Amino acid sequence: MSRASGERPQERSGISRVERVLAAMTATVVGVSVVAFVAVLIGNYAGVVDGSGIWPVVVALPLVGFPIGFLLIIALIVLNAVKRSRRARADS
Repeated sequence: MSRASGERPQERSGISRVERVLAAMTATVVGVSVVAFVAVLIGNYAGVVDGSGIWPVVVALPLVGFPIGFLLIIALIVLNAVKRSRRARADS
């Protein structure tokens, strides 16, 4: 399928592939961390105190995932600010 304008879809919409991948990574990391956090809350309420099996990973996942998600959000904000700055410089 050929495009009449010759532009890439991400250039027309203003969202680059890197931004889409970074946004997807952020949503995935934060989403999995929230699910693990809720699982820990439910597990503690249910009386799970045994630290065997998958529980150590489930407990540690939010401790690692939330800071990584925060750093990914910061990277996405910086990337967007640089893009807007370049666009503003090119328009003026």
